[in-house]
Amino acid sequence: MKVSFSDYAWGAGAATDLVNTSALVRTSTGEVLTDPAALAAFLAEHRMHAGYGAVPPSEADLARVLALRQETRTLLEAEDEDEVVDGANGLVTRAAPRTILLRDDAGTWQWFLVTPPECSVADELAALIGTGLLGALRTLSHDRFRPCSSPVCHGLFVDTSKAGRRRYCMPGLCGNRLNVASHRARRQAAERPADS
Repeated sequence: MKVSFSDYAWGAGAATDLVNTSALVRTSTGEVLTDPAALAAFLAEHRMHAGYGAVPPSEADLARVLALRQETRTLLEAEDEDEVVDGANGLVTRAAPRTILLRDDAGTWQWFLVTPPECSVADELAALIGTGLLGALRTLSHDRFRPCSSPVCHGLFVDTSKAGRRRYCMPGLCGNRLNVASHRARRQAAERPADS
């Protein structure tokens, strides 16, 4: 896998999505990463193909990724940015990556983190997440590591939006859930008979 240090949104997005696959967050639908096939789908969704190539992830890979999910959650919840940096640096180094200067698709020189071909799926994902968290912290600040604003959600996210106003870990789910609840409350209030 090759990760550009300037493309922190990729890794920060993977961190957000990984943390929010748990049953703790998805209380209505349950655990997302239920088996190696679900892990393979998650990896493909996050443009991670090199770590497992033609060999699908195993049960052992799944167990290591689930442990990584808890570590990532701990980093997103950390109140001290030094703790985030220490933890994210640890995630990056697991993959024994090399740092090299290469041209990107536009022909501009960029620093890349490159993982070795024999790197495990979990270590490759750890390197991607660690790079994303470090880049987001350096570029945007620790204030962008947030809990979901929905009162019924335990999700977390890294807000990589330009405006920095994101409120929900999964806007399409948590934001809609809150909007539907607010709409129902307004409708019920309007339907109640007025006290005379």
